[in-house]
Amino acid sequence: MQASRGTVKASGNFNANADAEVLHKAMKGLGTDEEAILKLVIARSNAQRQEIKAAYKTLFGKDLIKDLQGELTGKFETLIVALMTAPITYDVETLHKAIKGAGTNEKPLVEILASRKPQQVKDIVAAYKKDYDHNLEDDVCHDTSGHFQRLLVILLQASRQTGLQQELIDSDAQALFKAGEQKFGTDEQTFITILGCSKNGKAAVAALQTNSEYESINRETSGHLKHLLLAVVKCARSVPMYFAETLYHSMKGAGTDDNTLIRVMVTRSEVDMLDIRAEFRRLFACSLHSMIKGDTGGHYRNALLLLCGGDDA
Repeated sequence: MQASRGTVKASGNFNANADAEVLHKAMKGLGTDEEAILKLVIARSNAQRQEIKAAYKTLFGKDLIKDLQGELTGKFETLIVALMTAPITYDVETLHKAIKGAGTNEKPLVEILASRKPQQVKDIVAAYKKDYDHNLEDDVCHDTSGHFQRLLVILLQASRQTGLQQELIDSDAQALFKAGEQKFGTDEQTFITILGCSKNGKAAVAALQTNSEYESINRETSGHLKHLLLAVVKCARSVPMYFAETLYHSMKGAGTDDNTLIRVMVTRSEVDMLDIRAEFRRLFACSLHSMIKGDTGGHYRNALLLLCGGDDA
């Protein structure tokens, strides 16, 4: 099972009430025991954290998330609150923040919609409607335009399927090749239709034996469409490889993109972090563990290193 490739596992000796009491004690009185909070939270699965939240409410009559927000600060607070949020809720809140208000943050839109499975996307769309009484597709259309908007809408419709037919894979792969490498000026429409709509879109990408479609997108497209097409292509080949590259670029150079770093570490910690670590080590001249250690500090760093789960130096 893919879930077994995560670094965060459910605790075998779990007692939600006892954990709620530990967290309450860590925040009670003068000063906060951040180390106790991070060690407990990361040693529990997300499902167990939801039980702890319910137990905390029952025992103390208070909202655990609000108490954590009142006691913690900065990036460490953002990380712990993200870990305490149910995965579907976290994705929905992230997308809502990305498109509400003035301006759009395209990065989370691209990352989430390119990497999530069709059923996950359907669940996100339903939860968004329930939480905000808005259609996610309408909100995305209001904030985006052109081919970028069209591919986002296709991904939101979650029409990519898992039943594969080899003859269609081969024909789609050939169409992608003609739209990219053999064509002067990439045919964005063909890329969008096959990558977004086709039952076999991901398999068609994987069937291409060269980097032609990747190079064509890189060379011939630009802006948000380019980033989305590349994300879809990369996820078609390997989701862990896509996230390894995403993590690397979030920490490379001057300044760290902490929002992306937190988002990926949180959402993949129970899914495929072991595979992401392996891809990171294969692609770059260092381990994910060592790069986190060099780019972050304090309790925030300690929490990220625990989510990383080990060093591949």
